[in-house]
Amino acid sequence: MRRPNAVQTLALGFALLILAGACLLSLPIASRNGEGIPWINAVFTSASASCVTGLTVYDTATQFSAFGQVVLLLLIQIGGLGFVTASLPAALLVRRRVGLRQRALLQDSLGALQLGGVVRLARRALLVTFACEGLGAALLTLWFCPRYGLGRGLWMAVFHAVSAFCNAGFDLLGAGTSIVTEAGEPFLNLVLMALIICGGLGFLVWDDALTHGRRFRRWRLHSRMSLAVTLSLFAGGAVAFWFLEADHAFAGADGPTRALMAAFQSVTARTAGFASVDQGTLSQGGVLLMLVLMFVGAGSGSTGGGVKVNTFAVLVLGVRSRIRRQDDMNVFHRRLDEGDIRNAYSAASLYLFGALCGCMVLCVQGAGLTDALYETFSAMSTVGLSRNLTASLPALSKWAVILMMFAGRVGSMSVVLAMTKGKRAQNSLRYVPEKILIG
Repeated sequence: MRRPNAVQTLALGFALLILAGACLLSLPIASRNGEGIPWINAVFTSASASCVTGLTVYDTATQFSAFGQVVLLLLIQIGGLGFVTASLPAALLVRRRVGLRQRALLQDSLGALQLGGVVRLARRALLVTFACEGLGAALLTLWFCPRYGLGRGLWMAVFHAVSAFCNAGFDLLGAGTSIVTEAGEPFLNLVLMALIICGGLGFLVWDDALTHGRRFRRWRLHSRMSLAVTLSLFAGGAVAFWFLEADHAFAGADGPTRALMAAFQSVTARTAGFASVDQGTLSQGGVLLMLVLMFVGAGSGSTGGGVKVNTFAVLVLGVRSRIRRQDDMNVFHRRLDEGDIRNAYSAASLYLFGALCGCMVLCVQGAGLTDALYETFSAMSTVGLSRNLTASLPALSKWAVILMMFAGRVGSMSVVLAMTKGKRAQNSLRYVPEKILIG
């Protein structure tokens, strides 16, 4: 029997994680009312947590018991880090040598550019994760403990810190409205935004930041592009939301609150899943902007989803190079690799094809086009935002969303590669090229 490759192992690992989480969440002890939830809802919730998405059919605070919430937190943490990276501390604790196969799995899980140094990168990823979550939890206790008491406040601080850094979007505030009721709370919003951005940058960016500090020119090209595009999308999105939603989702808010809501909306669109405004109140322009930002997503090798910021950057650079009639794509005085360019176009094409297929299923099942597109892009990019559609989805639509969340977390390209056979050795024979019309 042929041994699965690294991509197949990662896909299988996430599938098993979802299955294990569904079994635990379906137990009566996982619900506050002592009754087990239907299997499809357990799978949906487990997939949403494991794939750090945030789409929910239940309100997390009122439906799940302390046991259920702990299960969700573990699924979010393992799903955000990747089960291979999450298992590294155990291997290091027993002083087990990390073999070549495990290093290959770590490379795919973290999005490392090369096999060498991948264990060091994994250690730094764990360090950054627990440092950011720990600091975030400590800050959030200052907000939650005065309102919910010491014990409950500590738990809510830890849960929201992990959920925000992993870009999961699960919350324990109740009422099923995320943080809409706390949209005017600057401290809570700013801490969550900082955690979301830190988790969405990617571990390679953090590795460069820890290694080279402010010497930006010594950073990898990947990290420089990721940081530049992330800041541009955040600033551009916030300004656009400020104007687009002035008379819609942000109507009635004063200047500072409106600025905070615009910034938060720009950040959360990048796969975070928390919502400070009702997504159903967004203008048509705001919905379109959200679809674009959700499509882009977070950084490669991060806890977020989407086609990734560098993939989007390659698409934009490709258009620019063709307009200028340039053969190469150049950025930061470097020429992009041809293989990376092909991978970017393939990943974007597969993402859009999967999203359109999923949207068609939701529309056939009775969802409106706008709501279906929003739900589909949210699932494929593991964003977790919804226009109040998730809880009312029929069974077939739920399975479609589950598959899209899975593809979004593992990667559309990885899912396709996991289902195909490995490349066989080829001879030097190549077909005669012939031109076709494009455009």
